[in-house]
Amino acid sequence: MKRKLKRYDKTIAVIFGVLTLLFLILAFTNKDFFEWAYERHQNQLSWYLRPLFLIPFCYFAYKKSWGGILGIFLLLTSMFWFPKPDVISEQVKQFLEMEKDYLSGDWGFAKLLMTSLIPISFIALGVAFWKRSLWFGLSVVVFMAVGKMVWSVAFGGEAGKSIFVPAIIGLAICISLIYIGFRKLEKKKRE
Repeated sequence: MKRKLKRYDKTIAVIFGVLTLLFLILAFTNKDFFEWAYERHQNQLSWYLRPLFLIPFCYFAYKKSWGGILGIFLLLTSMFWFPKPDVISEQVKQFLEMEKDYLSGDWGFAKLLMTSLIPISFIALGVAFWKRSLWFGLSVVVFMAVGKMVWSVAFGGEAGKSIFVPAIIGLAICISLIYIGFRKLEKKKRE
């Protein structure tokens, strides 16, 4: 079974890579879909869940599996897995309005450069665990969480603080589970 999955690893990666690109194209070209997804993104349960998809991404990178792109696809699409909430805090509304304006506004060089930190961070995270560097990988996870929090406050002001609790809880869980998983995989490899 393991050998069969390994044989189809690159095919799985290409499929999820194409699905990820199609999702991004749909999100940025179809205003109705964009609005529908953002209504559901107001459900803060997705804010707590989304960072956890870094764990399978790190696992697949450790296993040197290109199919690990699945984690990115799940991370992106999880923003609309939950129903639109009945009650939304004013801070969350303001923050997501800012985020929507940021994504749908003009894309100059500075914005492209800043936004490129997202794929660069994922590449660095993948490389870290591909090379089996726990501390580099955990550093990238911390950078991603802190970067998101700094960006949120820099562009969203006080409303940007609404992501702090989910980001910090997600960071703590990710660091803990990645650390434990990495140690177990390393121990198993030595046996």
